[in-house]
Amino acid sequence: MKIIKANGEETSYEPDKIVRSLERAGANQKIIQEVLSETEKELFDGIHTKAVYKIVFRNLKRLSHQTAGKYHLKNAIMELGPTGFPFENFIAALFEAEGYQTLTDQIVQGHCVQHEVDVVSEKDNNHFMMECKFHGTSGNICDVKHALYVHARFLDVEKTWLNKPGHAQKFHQGWLVTNTRLSGDAERYGKCVGMGLLSWNYPQGDSLRERIDRNGLYPITCLTSLSKHEKQILLNKKVVLCRTLCEHPSELNGIGLSETKKLKVLEEGKLICKNKYRDL
Repeated sequence: MKIIKANGEETSYEPDKIVRSLERAGANQKIIQEVLSETEKELFDGIHTKAVYKIVFRNLKRLSHQTAGKYHLKNAIMELGPTGFPFENFIAALFEAEGYQTLTDQIVQGHCVQHEVDVVSEKDNNHFMMECKFHGTSGNICDVKHALYVHARFLDVEKTWLNKPGHAQKFHQGWLVTNTRLSGDAERYGKCVGMGLLSWNYPQGDSLRERIDRNGLYPITCLTSLSKHEKQILLNKKVVLCRTLCEHPSELNGIGLSETKKLKVLEEGKLICKNKYRDL
C-alpha cells in the first residue's frame, strides 16, 4: 500500500512506524494493537500521511485521552500559532527547565544595526542568541538561507557582546530553532560555522521532541479536552504549558468553561505532565 507524504513523495505503508509513535506516547500493547487494527480497516492505496495520522489519533483518543494528547505532540506544537510568539515562549520555558535564564522578544544592539531577537538565554559562561522559526505545517522546513541569515545576525551581535564587561571569556553562540525540520545543507552549514541547531528530530538524542520528553514540558495544545478556541484564548493569555494549568488552575477561569470541564482539563493535564514518553 502506498502512502503520500506531506511533500508529495510516495512511500510504502509501514505499520511499525505507527507502533513506534504509539509506544513513544506511552500506549500499552493492548491499546497499540487495537488502534492499529481499527486504523488499518480505514486505509487505502494513495492515502495521505495526514489522513493516516487523523485516523490513528481518533482511534487512540477513544481509548485514552492522555495518551492521545502525547501522540498529538508534533501537531500540538504546530498549533502554537498563528503567530510565532507562543513557540518562542515555549522554547524559552524549555531552556529555563534546563537551568538557563531567558528573555524573549528582545531588541539587541549589534555592531552595525539593532536586531529583534526571539530568545536570549544564559547559563554559566554560555550566552545564546536564538532565532525561532515556527511553521504551522509539517511540509515546511528551514533551509540553508535561514541558517545564513541567523549566523550573519549573530556575528553582528557578537561583536557588541564581546565588548561587554565579563563577556570576553564567555561562549557566545547563535541558534536556529524550528518545530519542523532542517534541510541537509542547513545542518551542514550550521555545524561548519559552530551554530546551535534544534529541530523536531535534530540533533539525534537531543532533538526538540527529546528535550520536551526529558523535561516533561507539554504545550496546552496537547489537551484533547479543550477546543481550539479555548486553547487560543489561553495562548493569548500567554499560558503555553500544561504545567502552568496544573500549578495555577485559576488560569482556566473566565474562558467560558463549566466547573465539570475545568476538572476534566486539569485531570488530563496532570496525567500528561506526570507520564513522560518512554525511552526507546
